[in-house]
Amino acid sequence: MLYPNNIKKTYTKFTTHSNRGMDLEYLIEQANEYYIENDIAYIYKKPTPIGVTKVAYSNKGKRIEDGFYKTPSTLDFNGLYKGYYVEFDAKVTQNKTSFPISNVHEHQIKHIRNINKHGGIVFLIIAMNDKYFLLMGTTFLDFIAKEKRKSIPYEYLEKYAYEIKFSLKGLDYLTVLNQIIGG
Repeated sequence: MLYPNNIKKTYTKFTTHSNRGMDLEYLIEQANEYYIENDIAYIYKKPTPIGVTKVAYSNKGKRIEDGFYKTPSTLDFNGLYKGYYVEFDAKVTQNKTSFPISNVHEHQIKHIRNINKHGGIVFLIIAMNDKYFLLMGTTFLDFIAKEKRKSIPYEYLEKYAYEIKFSLKGLDYLTVLNQIIGG
């Protein structure tokens, strides 16, 4: 783009692996705010447990300067919906043909198994190819138990996951979940 005096400016969008899911999480948090404000569900993003080792004090207050993760995080979101305990994670992939199972860490897979075993509703929300899918934990666990693949094909998501529509209230995943649990 040329500005006055023929000054050329270019902009580069920096993408890091650590921030690639932030847009998805923002859409989910927008929906969660709507659900809470309208007394539909109470689902929140879980804070990551951090141990603080160094704090700096100033006239603006305290600022954490150094810390560490106390435990590996489990899944990103949890709460209640229609008397059900709900827990899920948001995952994004730039891969166009499949969702790498390595995007879900082993401790998260174990956590999905445990929530499922104890009767909770657990799922993944996967952003891929400009679409959003809700993949139930049982379907995910079945896939990794039966398949030898290291990734879930896009066609599998289209067939066995549920597409979530974007709306003015964010990513309306509860409409899809409501259809799944019947209500």
